[in-house]
Amino acid sequence: MTGFGARTDPYTQELAEGVFAYVQPDGSWFLNNTGIVVGDDSVVMIDHAGTERRGRALMDTVGALGGVRPVRSLVNTHHHADHTFGNYLVPPGTSIIGHELCREEVVAAGTAVTGFFDGPDWGDIRIRPPEVTFTGALTLRCGSTRIELRHFGIPAHTTNDVVAHLPDQGIAFCGDLLFTGGTPFAVQGSIGGWLAALDHLERLNAPCLVPGHGPVGGVEQIAAVRNYLEFVADSAASAHRRGMSPLEAARELDLGEFAGLTDAERIVGNLHRAYVEIDDPGHLGTPLPVAEVFGDMRAYLGGPLISKA
Repeated sequence: MTGFGARTDPYTQELAEGVFAYVQPDGSWFLNNTGIVVGDDSVVMIDHAGTERRGRALMDTVGALGGVRPVRSLVNTHHHADHTFGNYLVPPGTSIIGHELCREEVVAAGTAVTGFFDGPDWGDIRIRPPEVTFTGALTLRCGSTRIELRHFGIPAHTTNDVVAHLPDQGIAFCGDLLFTGGTPFAVQGSIGGWLAALDHLERLNAPCLVPGHGPVGGVEQIAAVRNYLEFVADSAASAHRRGMSPLEAARELDLGEFAGLTDAERIVGNLHRAYVEIDDPGHLGTPLPVAEVFGDMRAYLGGPLISKA
């Protein structure tokens, strides 16, 4: 469990007065991080959890930290189910906020992703997409805390990644633009766009960065993800020239320094994405056949995809 030591249970880390990260070890499939901002009279959440049980445990923590303060807003950093399946567990009066494409993707995806994984007890999942959407930037306030939501205008991890930046505290909740100790996953975004998004993220100059998965860290996380994505791009270019399929290329590839990251099978999906960008560099974020990609990841593993959620 890279960076977690012996920890297996979710834990809360205070980053500044009233600002918390809720971290779920070991950060692998469906074990994501969320944010909790407690103001004088309300609470803002940043992302939710991917199963009913984990979502209810998160809400218990929010209640303990916020007391009687209502949850006014829940921000979804992107549409993936580990960050959005728990949306329905916030109170009915809570505004769920996300990029316009996040709403579209949550509605379109439904609960289909549950069919790709073994392991989780999903519980009674009910899809609740964002009701408040934007396309570029939006500013929230939770008491005296300013939360600047930014979409960098290019597909990265997904088409709809949003960073929640707290400039006065020097904190950015980065969603899945950052994975720490886990393999980045670009199947529904783009390799080139993600590299550009990391440049934007770096320019925020936030010393504390909360990744979508893995321990909280600093700017060193940006370099780590950049190095992995450049490795994927270089590996894809070489294999593509030799006429290899993404699955063939992945099976031959030596992951080297990245072999210790969780969910190594994502290399197959990332090569699928990189191949599309080689063939059609002008259209970043072109949808891929997700069922085929996940099938290749299962073939790479020689068995089912497993989540510990």
